[in-house]
Amino acid sequence: MNEIIRDLHRRKSVRVFTDQEITSKEKKEILYAAMAAPTAGNQQLYTILDITDEELKKKLSVTCDHQPFIAKAKMVLVFCADLQKWYDVFLEGGCTPRRPGAGDLMLAVSDTNIAAQNAVTAAQSMGIGSCYIGDIMENCEVHRELLNLPEYVFPAAMLVFGYPTDQQQERQKPVRCRLEDIVQENGYRRKSSDELRRMFDKKCQSVSFEEWSRCFCERKYNSDFAREMSRSVRVYLEAFADQAANHGKGKEEGSCGN
Repeated sequence: MNEIIRDLHRRKSVRVFTDQEITSKEKKEILYAAMAAPTAGNQQLYTILDITDEELKKKLSVTCDHQPFIAKAKMVLVFCADLQKWYDVFLEGGCTPRRPGAGDLMLAVSDTNIAAQNAVTAAQSMGIGSCYIGDIMENCEVHRELLNLPEYVFPAAMLVFGYPTDQQQERQKPVRCRLEDIVQENGYRRKSSDELRRMFDKKCQSVSFEEWSRCFCERKYNSDFAREMSRSVRVYLEAFADQAANHGKGKEEGSCGN
């Protein structure tokens, strides 16, 4: 096993950091690694916001589900799926571009998350911990206003970084599913009842499958956070789709998701 693969297996989310600062050189290396990620058509359909303002970090720690460790992180990056810059480039070049559609947005989100994971991997190789903050998609309207995002820019991921404490380094990484639980050959097949139960048997050492699944469903899938994130993203996507439709009909442009 080479060092890169070893780091991928060792990496886990870090939510408690030491006082050690991330140097400007380390930050640049992480950012350049993010920009080296695979990207559709070499378009780099993302913009990375480096959050250095302490008050803004505090606001994000509140709006992102009240998580104080966000404000204590030594580096906070918001990865935005960005179709706005290419739309503006085409207008600047005298083109007549169509309005971005759902396919464009999905491609941009994919580009964005690949870049974010490159940043995570680079940081891990330097001994710097990280944690994804999915809550940046929650309260999408609030975050788009807070970060001054135009209509074709979507906050797809947020990452916080810092050197982990000893406790965080020694904490056991959550057990992943088996290879056969995740990998299927040539096409998708829904799992049988026995396969579903076996997939999570390591989670059900002290409770029944039914009890574990009910608890997890309520804590995650049916949570207020999950419902709000779905609502917020739906509002943005609906406005996004309306913009493209209205533009095609020659209607006046409006504001997407505000």
